[in-house]
Amino acid sequence: METISFDDFKKLDIRIGKILSAEKVENSNKLLKLEVDFGAEKRQILAGIAKFYEPKALVGKECPFAFNLEPKKLGELESQGMILCPSDNGNPALLHPDKEVPPGSVVK
Repeated sequence: METISFDDFKKLDIRIGKILSAEKVENSNKLLKLEVDFGAEKRQILAGIAKFYEPKALVGKECPFAFNLEPKKLGELESQGMILCPSDNGNPALLHPDKEVPPGSVVK
């Protein structure tokens, strides 16, 4: 495993977002399109978790997101961040704060 400096780690902007809506991406069996509230703004984030989560089960969940990634175009859609999930043999698991926090809270 490669290590990074603390200064490199500080470059990551990880924030808690509240999922407002989720839907399957047409012509994809892997992607969900999420609308995520980060307090001061809402973003569209594409997540490759469609095989593991029903969209309606995600609505209202608070999860950590990589907030300062470059936007990435996937087909006709743009993803403006990335949901952070550990994986157990390829099966993602959502992470959640143990109590409700305001959307946009920074993870330190």
